[in-house]
Amino acid sequence: MDTKKKTKNKGKLKRLIPSLGFLLLGGVCGGLMVSLGGIFDTESGEVSLTAFAVLVVSMYIAIYLQIAVHEAGHLVFGLATGYEFCSYRLGKIMLIKQGERLAFKRYSLAGTGGQCLMSPPEMKDGKMPVVLYNLGGSIMNLFAAAVSVILFLLLRDTPVVSTIFLMSAVIGVFFAALNGIPMRLGAVDNDGYNAISIRKSEKSMLSFYVQLKVVTELSKGKRLKDMPSEWFTVPSDEEMKNSMVATIGVLCCNRLMDSQSFTEAQDLMEHFLSIDSGIVGVQKNLLLCDILYCELMGENRKDKIDEILTKDMKKILKARVNNPSALRTQYAYALINQKDEKKTEKIKKRFDKIIASYPYSGEAQSEIELFEIVNSYLI
Repeated sequence: MDTKKKTKNKGKLKRLIPSLGFLLLGGVCGGLMVSLGGIFDTESGEVSLTAFAVLVVSMYIAIYLQIAVHEAGHLVFGLATGYEFCSYRLGKIMLIKQGERLAFKRYSLAGTGGQCLMSPPEMKDGKMPVVLYNLGGSIMNLFAAAVSVILFLLLRDTPVVSTIFLMSAVIGVFFAALNGIPMRLGAVDNDGYNAISIRKSEKSMLSFYVQLKVVTELSKGKRLKDMPSEWFTVPSDEEMKNSMVATIGVLCCNRLMDSQSFTEAQDLMEHFLSIDSGIVGVQKNLLLCDILYCELMGENRKDKIDEILTKDMKKILKARVNNPSALRTQYAYALINQKDEKKTEKIKKRFDKIIASYPYSGEAQSEIELFEIVNSYLI
């Protein structure tokens, strides 16, 4: 087996770790429910539909409770080490600071149940505090798990309520381990790994700082093309292997799209996708969307479009119904190549709805312009 194939198989195995972990979590929760939960009839061995429903609902409630606690941990420890609040999201509901006011918005990011983003303190001698901010979520999960155990013991006489706290304790420990124990899960580094690796590399430290500064400026309504150019130095191919630095590479591509430098953007995106890099799956999918858009707005070569628009790519576009860049790419393809008026009208309605509640107004303005360029293509 060659080295490239070994690396690919190793990456697949690492990506399976969270899934295997959740399967194990389900088994542990089920076992604890039988032995400690008090809602199963252990004498008869029968499992009632009600008991099973309680188990499932309790797990979902406990998972969301621990996600909320995890993100709150980043917030608390971030504030304690000099960071400032930017946004807090649970599911699709986001509380974001826009200028001097707070606003609720709807926003989702594939692969995440929540997210807390903060504005970083200024760097001193190329450094800033990163350990507590990154590990804050896991620390809070462990604290919540301990509290849940106490509440479970106090409420043993009320099986349904105590079950939720039992699930919360188990899931809290699981989340703390999955996020806190340093791991590289495929191309994604978890919080524990970031806490260690960022401190070891000046480039990673700077990349982490820039990412948070970009999010801060986006929340204020600023566009990528108007942000300091020194934040967007294109990483070398070797540097792109680091997932933290690779995100800067992706932001460089996004900035070129915002500047409507489509040829340059397409060349850079195609290059990044052709090399071994730390670009994560969601980012790769959105880069492919932008490559397709650039091709449609540029040479519009049928063979090139067929090469990009694989079955997997069509699934990606279909799944990204809440992403403005994916929607305007679908719109461009439907209008320019398919010439399907009903489809374009449907996509436009969806785009307008998403943009109306989009939390980052500067990015929204950029997407509106890119969307409108498609209409001018046929004039």
